[in-house]
Amino acid sequence: MIRINCQPRTLLALIYTCLGLLFAGCSSIPSQPANDELDYISRATSSSQNGVTASASVLSAEESLEVYGVELASLGIQPVWIKIENHDDRAYWLMSVGLDPNFFPPTEAAESFSSQSGEDELEQRFRELAFRNPVPPGGTVSGFVLTNLDEGVKMVQLDLVASGQMRSFSMLTNVPGFRADYHNADEIFARYIDKPEEITDYTDADAFRKALGELPCCVKNSKGTRDGDPLNLVIVGGLEDAFPALVRRGWRPTEQTWSGAIIKMMNSALAGKPYLNAPISPLYLYDRPQDLALQRARDNIHQRNHLRLWLSPMSYDEKPVWIGQISRDIGTRLTIYSPYLTTHKIDPNVDEARTALTEDMAYSQNLAKIGFVTGVGEASREAPRRNLTRDPYYTDGFRAVLIFDDQPRSLAQIEFLPWEKLSGGFSEQFRQDGQ
Repeated sequence: MIRINCQPRTLLALIYTCLGLLFAGCSSIPSQPANDELDYISRATSSSQNGVTASASVLSAEESLEVYGVELASLGIQPVWIKIENHDDRAYWLMSVGLDPNFFPPTEAAESFSSQSGEDELEQRFRELAFRNPVPPGGTVSGFVLTNLDEGVKMVQLDLVASGQMRSFSMLTNVPGFRADYHNADEIFARYIDKPEEITDYTDADAFRKALGELPCCVKNSKGTRDGDPLNLVIVGGLEDAFPALVRRGWRPTEQTWSGAIIKMMNSALAGKPYLNAPISPLYLYDRPQDLALQRARDNIHQRNHLRLWLSPMSYDEKPVWIGQISRDIGTRLTIYSPYLTTHKIDPNVDEARTALTEDMAYSQNLAKIGFVTGVGEASREAPRRNLTRDPYYTDGFRAVLIFDDQPRSLAQIEFLPWEKLSGGFSEQFRQDGQ
């Protein structure tokens, strides 16, 4: 094995050179992302509760320019269009801080463009476009709340309060103009929604536990001939509970590996800045690359937690089951075992990333149950296994099972399933409390 360690800036220069040479000859990588020129009203996400219907849509940079006449995206401002239809007998007030604690009032956003001509007219336009409280009984109100810019997906939280009443809507919305790394997205989500006959639905906890323990230990390479990182995670839930919980806790979708993403990655590396949606390499399960990939980055591109998920042919109590692999990147290095000649170095203690995610999801307010099953196989610090880029890792051999619900749950309400017993820390505390 060839392993080269370099100083950070030297390594970055080498990465830049290697990737530039690699992608210069790759005609299959598009030069720019697809442009979905969809009307923001027609693609709005809607939800109803007890006589109140809420709709929301996130505007692209181009749509923002068309609506407001100025480039809001250049200043990190992202309009969210909201429509509230109130069929209740009381008035409701939309809490803008629930959508974004650091939202931009219309006058503040307009002031950011005060050097432009027509300042008074611009401020008036911003005020007229803004969502205006309250929403009267039997009335409908629509308008914009100016939020901080997100890419990929945006968690739209709409909290409506009335005298003696509250309506809360959590909507996971797509952000136009972002090329998310959703391999075979149409096929995957069609399967997710339609639930074909080949999916096995488990209702018995012991049978479900057994099935999870019989899954492969690890991801594979594209040919299926070599084992890689451990499959150490199971997520039970989907668009209504699990994914909103992940986004709420700062997990972001990764971008496809196209030329624009490569440029952003290199610029982030050289500038020492984060790239919250940086691409990750494909790993394989069920003879296909990950269906979804999420990450939570630190303040530079070298360090991040990243998560790959595959939609499995099973469900639990009619909830979709996703098989996952999670690890923590702690640096970068050159390697001959990657087609890009570079790779992130993972923390060899892969159980730490698994535990960190479990703790993180406990704060999401949507985690209902935690359990642990066998199936990964133990690997010690003294005799570690290696992933596909030859990084060593060790593990207790268990995979975490996180079961989500769309109803809010406090830390004290999380149930620990009496399956495998882990010792130490967070898991042990739950085990003791659950017995």
